[in-house]
Amino acid sequence: MSYAISICLFVVMLIATFGWQALAYKPSPASVDLRHIPIGDGRISTKPQTGFLWSCRTQFGGLRRQGAHASGDWIGDNATYNLTTKPTVNGRVYWPGDFDITIKDRSRQIASNRLPQDPTGNFPISPQDDAYAFDRNPNSIRSGTATLNLPANPQLAAPSCVPMGQVGILLNGGYLFNALDANGKDAVAHEIQDSCQGHPENRGTYHYHSITTCLDKRDPGKGHSALLGYALDGFGIYGHRLEGGKGATNSDLDVCHGHIHPVDWDGKQTQIYHYHATWEYPYTIGCYRGTPITVARPPRPERRPEPPSGANNPELRLDDRPNL
Repeated sequence: MSYAISICLFVVMLIATFGWQALAYKPSPASVDLRHIPIGDGRISTKPQTGFLWSCRTQFGGLRRQGAHASGDWIGDNATYNLTTKPTVNGRVYWPGDFDITIKDRSRQIASNRLPQDPTGNFPISPQDDAYAFDRNPNSIRSGTATLNLPANPQLAAPSCVPMGQVGILLNGGYLFNALDANGKDAVAHEIQDSCQGHPENRGTYHYHSITTCLDKRDPGKGHSALLGYALDGFGIYGHRLEGGKGATNSDLDVCHGHIHPVDWDGKQTQIYHYHATWEYPYTIGCYRGTPITVARPPRPERRPEPPSGANNPELRLDDRPNL
């Protein structure tokens, strides 16, 4: 009985200190030590390179952009960070996410309203949130009509760089951005996201810089991970597990963060190139291995849905600064 009481007191202490999100991050086991993940700062390349991000943009000087303004004790002295103790934004807000995929005329048409089907935190980040001490994201989550026309049967091409901002879309409707924040730093290590590892940028697009753990329900079992999204070149993005259930690391993948072997593709086992998520930088896509489509930045949204739970999400002025 005393043991059970001690556990309950420990849980209460964690919630009082960090909010309920401190208990929400429970990633699947992997060969990477989640308490000592190497920070990806500076690993921006000008060519395909394993463990690096080949970013189309390489200069990040000038005035400091949006993003985290301070670091906490999850950042180690040895250029690593502890993902299991990193704080998260408070709140659990559900949105009317609309997401649909159809295949027509060799095109995979993905229509969405830019809202995720998994819960988000309260944005803008409230001064009463413990996350505010590190990241003061002032942006609101906003809806908007979006359509992607990806190749249904993508083909390999010469590797190419990835832009700032969107590099893919996940099956919960959330956008996938590259691994960098607006300052050219490792966004997963430094920025404070919610318990699903997402947040909005300055035009209201809710996005992730890594594969959200809230998609775990779509990736059950212990074998090869399920398809969890698509890159803008049409190739699939699969979860953290390789064949046999081994956790994927950079050393298992090519310079663009993928490889070729049979996977479940549109209901059939198909030998095809695909990307994998890893717990280490660059997390999803290091460069494009197919020919990406061009996606314009979203226009100013016509409407902003009201969070159903009365979450702290007031209207704030937007600007043209680069994405978070």
